[in-house]
Amino acid sequence: MSSRKKAAAGIVTALVFVLCTAATVSPVNDKFFEIMKAIEVYTNVYKEVNTYYVDEIEPNKLMRTGIEAMVSSLDPYTNYISETDVELARLRQSGKYQGVGAKIEYIDGLPTILTLYKDQPADAAGLKTGDRLLTVDGRETEGYNREQLEEIMRGFPGTTMQLTVDRPGVGKKDISLIRGDVNIPNVPYSGMLADNVGYVALTTFTQAAGKNVRDAVAKLRAENPELKGVVLDLRNNGGGLLNEAVDIVNIFVPKDELIVTTKGKVRDWDRSYSTKNNPLDLELPVAVLINGRSASASEIVSGSLQDLDRAVLIGQRSYGKGLVQNIMETGYGSRVKITTAKYYIPSLRCIQALEYKDGKPVNIPDDQRAVFKTRAGRKVLDGGGVAPDIDLPVLGGKAVTQGLLEEFVIFDFVNDWVTSHPSIDSVADFRFQDWDQFVGFLQRGDFEYTSKAEKALEEALLAAKEEGYEVADQLQAIQKRVDEEQMAAIQSYKDEIISIIEKEIAGRYYYQRGEVQMGLRNDREVQEAISVLNDPARYAKLLKP
Repeated sequence: MSSRKKAAAGIVTALVFVLCTAATVSPVNDKFFEIMKAIEVYTNVYKEVNTYYVDEIEPNKLMRTGIEAMVSSLDPYTNYISETDVELARLRQSGKYQGVGAKIEYIDGLPTILTLYKDQPADAAGLKTGDRLLTVDGRETEGYNREQLEEIMRGFPGTTMQLTVDRPGVGKKDISLIRGDVNIPNVPYSGMLADNVGYVALTTFTQAAGKNVRDAVAKLRAENPELKGVVLDLRNNGGGLLNEAVDIVNIFVPKDELIVTTKGKVRDWDRSYSTKNNPLDLELPVAVLINGRSASASEIVSGSLQDLDRAVLIGQRSYGKGLVQNIMETGYGSRVKITTAKYYIPSLRCIQALEYKDGKPVNIPDDQRAVFKTRAGRKVLDGGGVAPDIDLPVLGGKAVTQGLLEEFVIFDFVNDWVTSHPSIDSVADFRFQDWDQFVGFLQRGDFEYTSKAEKALEEALLAAKEEGYEVADQLQAIQKRVDEEQMAAIQSYKDEIISIIEKEIAGRYYYQRGEVQMGLRNDREVQEAISVLNDPARYAKLLKP
């Protein structure tokens, strides 16, 4: 046995001895005894695998695998955070950090710039949305996972990162990027809509979110004396800081109003969060937009305003995250983020999903949810998100449209399109008029969009070949029919797809602000909000039992 293995085995044996000694004491608490027994078994398995497994083992990697498997069995939000991940976890709670200022997604195995933030380091260096990162400081990115990529891209402000990218329509390009402070606005756009209705988009609950929303609403009121109402857009907002959520509710409800109560196993940690400031406006009609990606703090704001009958909710049922996490020290710079409590909004309901599948909430029938009441006596349900008062179908919710989005088909098309369009008109004036070009892109020989039906047919053909069945001709005929039906479906959703393409294009030239502005032009939820806020009788009726 090597000296390293002997040392490792010795340490583990010593730990086992201590645990065994503890375990021989007559257990006062059966649960404590079970914990000690489980730890002893775990360390014994670890010792034997580390000592005798045929190949060399990285002890840290093996232990991390075990820890992550343990916490992942609880819920999707209880996570182990290694020493190298601690700083990244902190950054995600703040709008300001040292980095590059871009959202990166893996597409076809390569990290790809999905979103650029205006005037941030990546933008200043000349990176473009759609650029695929081939190398970072000489290291090839193919095969790296997200964690490894973030590790090699992190660095001190002012240091230079050398990138090689593959740019659509251009090819390989070398770029020098200077790392710096990244400040991503949590309110990328606010302004007036039609018929004297204001609009505020909030993308994340990072620091100062409450102040920024309050300032935006105050500005709208000051500049528009005939303001009839305000739309607060929380769609695709995954949450963030709880205190910022309370501050945003406080804009529209009185001081000392109880908004959130957290309750868990450790009663001393239970907390209540009430509004602390004077409200900005108690009478201004409010419409809140939510969808299936509105989560956590977004659900505190929307659910609380619903429970207090202070706003009309429009869109789709929210995500369903009603859990509170705390980060605990676990030694050597590592942490574990543990779900320690559930939060309850003013009606005393918890909107946490009751079931999960593949780490995502599963909708359950309404008759399986507990009924609560808003302050005015309206019925609301727990156990799976906040249901809107006006339920509308989601843009892009059709299977074919969703497929074009999920497989980055529209994203890739816009990458191709912008190479021959160095600029566009203003967001207000731009209209996408190249539908035939988009259809041709879908039919190109070097490009393939594969629907779920096509994937199923491919699997059926392979299975038939393996089992010796000669059905290729029949399946190919079905494949041809599916292709025809697919193109017919794409044509039938032409207007919806064009709306999504226009939004993607606007983001390339005018960043987040342009994307939000373009989205408003074709937005059914926004149009519904304008209609409700301009109809006082309907607005009041929606807030009554």
